Amino acid sequence: MKIVSSQDWRDAIRFDAPVLVADVVPGEATRCVACGADGPLYERTELWAVKHRHPKHHDGFVRFYCEAHKPAAPPPPPVAPVTAARTRAAAAPRAERRSASPRPTLITDRPTRTMCPDCFVEVSVGGDCGMCGAQVV
Repeated sequence: MKIVSSQDWRDAIRFDAPVLVADVVPGEATRCVACGADGPLYERTELWAVKHRHPKHHDGFVRFYCEAHKPAAPPPPPVAPVTAARTRAAAAPRAERRSASPRPTLITDRPTRTMCPDCFVEVSVGGDCGMCGAQVV
């Protein structure tokens, strides 16, 4: 059985990027997660949805924040510097690939094993079937 996650509105949100809740999911007024259960109700046009990463669930989880508690968007990842060795390697022609190691040849000279015609099991060296006791030549 293959278990897959369902498609819903949370899949459309990027990780760690604040999005207005009214743009992603309609509904009634709700609370900010940081303000707590006793906090005021906010309209969905005043709340921000942020999708956080989760160590055990690859889809992450979404929390709603008011303007005062909205987390800042993370800075873009730094660009990796190009090293001189890498630029030389890109300019140099690529070396020819080595051929793969030869595959082992199949052994086809194995003796065929004698099978009992009634039980379809391998018989002993003496020719006796261990299941029905028949002599197979």
